Amino acid sequence: MADDGCIFCAIVRGQADASIVHEDQSVIAFMDLQPVNPGHLLVVPKTHAVGLEDLQEDVGVQVWKVAHRLGRALRRSGLRCEGVNLLLADGKAAFQEVFHVHLHVIPRFAGDPFRIGSDWRVHEREQLDETSAAVRSGLAALDALQR
Repeated sequence: MADDGCIFCAIVRGQADASIVHEDQSVIAFMDLQPVNPGHLLVVPKTHAVGLEDLQEDVGVQVWKVAHRLGRALRRSGLRCEGVNLLLADGKAAFQEVFHVHLHVIPRFAGDPFRIGSDWRVHEREQLDETSAAVRSGLAALDALQR
């Protein structure tokens, strides 16, 4: 898959600056250039993948493993960190801005400026059951693709 001038691919190749905190065979993690809070990190697969549909599952597992470790490290770093958000935006409708999969690791503390607003009301069981059936149908379609 072509990276078409992707800034994250340039970082992976060493052609763009980044404050790197972790690197292994398949993943690189560095400081977000526009951090929500000090310590805000991005965990990025080294292979270009626009979204989750393009990401190999084993690489996705490594992204989450590294994010988990970094979240734990943030709590021990001396930076203000009373909690951690892991956030992955997949697609324009989900507010993805850089079209190379990346997982945000955001240290959180009481009174910080980061907000995720929504209508968090409880839904009726019938609606939840219908939605779960649609998701199971999607899983069956994925399973059929893998055969």
